[in-house]
Amino acid sequence: MKVLTENKDLFSWTSVDMLGIDPRVMCHRLSVCQDAKPISQKKRRLGEERILVVQTKVEKLQEVRFIRKIQYTTWLASVVLVNKSNDQWRMCMDYTNLNKACPKDAYPLPNIDKLVDGATGQGVMSFLDAYSGNNQIPIYESDQSKTTFMTDKSNFCYEVTLFGLKNVGANYQRLID
Repeated sequence: MKVLTENKDLFSWTSVDMLGIDPRVMCHRLSVCQDAKPISQKKRRLGEERILVVQTKVEKLQEVRFIRKIQYTTWLASVVLVNKSNDQWRMCMDYTNLNKACPKDAYPLPNIDKLVDGATGQGVMSFLDAYSGNNQIPIYESDQSKTTFMTDKSNFCYEVTLFGLKNVGANYQRLID
């Protein structure tokens, strides 16, 4: 595992291959309304094939340190497997209840057409590879337990942001800006 040790660095290695944003630069906070009551969803039944898929995906997420085991939970989401067009499974978490408890962040997202038009006539254009951009932003430590999801073997929570959480796009755009 690679680690940057100097405190002045804005970036730190959070896994073998994933460059992460230092929490001092940006951390994703879940703005859960104070009057919202934590909801634990019921566990969804999965067939044997799907249970193995979930186990494999969870192991990969643990390996790159995106998730960790958690024992005591308040918010608890179910795992949902979605069949992709290439006959593979995408593992999603049902954060419907958590997202409803968070107000919308109205941070303005860019108009792609304007960005492309603004690059017209420039000598060089660079496209940021944002495929795993959200996974580079850590979740504020006290909010990680709100991202808990259940599997057959244990409960896990996210340590980095993921698609499906409300306001992640706005927070990522804020970082880019």
